[in-house]
Amino acid sequence: MYFKDKLKLSKTELFAILTALSATVLIVSNLASTKMFDFFGTGLVWDGGAILFPLSYILGDVIVEIFGYKKAKKVIWISFSMNIIAVLALFIVQILPPGPGWDNQSAYESIIGFMPRIVIGSLTAFVCGQILNAYVFVKIKEITKGKHLWQRAIGSSLVGDLVDTVIFTTIAFIGTITDTQFIGLLIIAYFSKIIGETILLPVTYGAISLCKRMVENETESI
Repeated sequence: MYFKDKLKLSKTELFAILTALSATVLIVSNLASTKMFDFFGTGLVWDGGAILFPLSYILGDVIVEIFGYKKAKKVIWISFSMNIIAVLALFIVQILPPGPGWDNQSAYESIIGFMPRIVIGSLTAFVCGQILNAYVFVKIKEITKGKHLWQRAIGSSLVGDLVDTVIFTTIAFIGTITDTQFIGLLIIAYFSKIIGETILLPVTYGAISLCKRMVENETESI
């Protein structure tokens, strides 16, 4: 009973936690995306952000399921704004003159200097993909009358992930890698997200169930 009481949250508290998680996932994904790595020795490249980014769609599904489309859009724009703050801070640090004895300026610039394309691509793709994901999620929920969560979770991801992947990969990497690598990255990034989200579907179910229990009988509006 004590543990159960500790899990209780108001809707405002839960909304704040999910918003913070969404913003964190986006910022960390953008930083991780600056590294490209070989996809299991195939010679095809994969950006590091793809490892974490599916979690943003799981969080998006949780938020739109519990709070609805309008609140989901709020989280998207808040996450967008927090990422802008992170980018500006990193850029200001980059242009500050290096201190005596600190010889890592070129290393810093080689990573952070690649950030503009990553960030522009990521933020554009994030907003378009997430809003479309939330919209399709709600429409499928209406069509199925709230039944079959897996249908709206997977169906919305198929659309949102496709838009997100195409926009991000094009803006961030076109012209910096070969055409073969580019097509390979598109295919790998898209299907890895879909497969990852499908495998993690039980996590989505569990997260939604847990969050609903946390705020059950809660009448507070946000």
